This record gives sequence, C-alpha cells and structure tokens, in this order.
Amino acid sequence: MDFLALAKRRYACRQYSDRKVEPEKLERILEAGRVAPTGANRQPQRLVVVQSKEGMERLARCTRDFGAPLAIIVCADTDEVWTRKYDGKKIGDIDASIVTDHMMLCAASLGLDTLWICMFKPEAVRAEFRLPDHVEPVNILLIGYGSGEPSSPDRHDTLRKALSATVFEETF
Repeated sequence: MDFLALAKRRYACRQYSDRKVEPEKLERILEAGRVAPTGANRQPQRLVVVQSKEGMERLARCTRDFGAPLAIIVCADTDEVWTRKYDGKKIGDIDASIVTDHMMLCAASLGLDTLWICMFKPEAVRAEFRLPDHVEPVNILLIGYGSGEPSSPDRHDTLRKALSATVFEETF
C-alpha cells in the first residue's frame, strides 16, 4: 500500500473489539516511534505502554478509552527537549506529536485501528502513571482492532478542505 492510501485508510476508531494487540505488532509500533525525527535528535519522547486491565482502568479515570485494549501515553521529557533560540519555544509537544503520528501510521499498516487523544486530564495522567515533574503527557494513542464499520478512505473528498484553502505559494 502506498503512503497516501495508508493515510486515507486510517481513521479515528472509537469502538474496539476485545482482541489483544500481538506483542510483535506492538514492538513494531514502538520501533516506529523510536525512529521518528525529533528536534536536534534530542529524542525527548517517553512512552508509557498501558495494556493491563488495571492500567486501562487507571487510564479510564483520565480520559475515555473507548474499549481499546492498548494505549500508549506519549510524553515529552522537558529536560531533554530542544529549544528554539529565537523565541525560547520548547518543541517537546511537536516531537511527541511526530512520534505519535509515526506510531499511528505504523499501526494502520499492521491492520490495527487507532484513536489519537488530546482530551485528557494531564494531572490525572501524571498521578495515575507516576510521571516525574519533568515528563509532560502530550498525547494518548489508543490502539486495537476496531469493531464496527471503519470510515471510508474516500471521506477526505468531502470532509477535508481543498488544497487551495490551505496552501499558499510564496506568501500568505
């Protein structure tokens, strides 16, 4: 499958079967996150893999889990992130999002479904998963085998803005 077909196949899955994600697939997903580019190659991502019943119950106290059998809490180590010298922007959230995207698309290539979650209680995640002060939770990626009907890859034709609405040549 070419990249664009893969990207169009991926959808926000909000209903999962009980089927567990195979360890070898999880390993490939984590490897995709490991090789993701980060600012100045600082690699500030810290990934908390949650798949036990108890762990998923703790996650459910922080956000909706939609019945997924596996979650990866994608964090940024604020002591490790690269900082843009011109305005002091720390890019840990960008790095964590690149890592999340790599893992999400890898999961899709392996026949798994995902949901990228930003709507969670950061302090609850910090407490439930004992994150140190310098580790910031940025995203949560739910992973599993979807149940129900997946979204059509053709949905982008009507749900996405035309390129002319988002792309500018040379200047805004």
